[in-house]
Amino acid sequence: MNFSNSLSISASALTSQRLRMDVISSNIANAETTRAGIENGQFVPYRRKVVVMEPLQNSFESMLQAQMGGGQKVGEGVKVGTIKEDQSPLKPVYNPNHPDANAEGYVYMPNVDIAKEMVDMISATRSYEANVTALNASKAMVMKALEIGK
Repeated sequence: MNFSNSLSISASALTSQRLRMDVISSNIANAETTRAGIENGQFVPYRRKVVVMEPLQNSFESMLQAQMGGGQKVGEGVKVGTIKEDQSPLKPVYNPNHPDANAEGYVYMPNVDIAKEMVDMISATRSYEANVTALNASKAMVMKALEIGK
């Protein structure tokens, strides 16, 4: 593994975690949005979005084979594969005075749980910080290696 590989791995993780934090922020901001889009002529509430990450190029099988064969093949980082909508049910809330209430007086609210989003945000922030630390450690090693030649 060379220095540029470690830098690119950390950079890809930083980019992915940043996007994950942006999606979580969007979920929190839309936790009360009952008119996020239109389906069949009806307003639909916002649905929670989830970031799905995947390896940049190597599959698990190829990495396993390389390790079993004594090879030194390493990962190449991560990328955001997709951003999916969470298909868990929407929360019905009884509020007959709400403009989006149905005939029974229920309003369907987004499936966003603020506590879960905050836990995800803390996880994404910690992952981001860990990758910044790894990036700084790699940078420090390169600087020390350059000082050897002095």
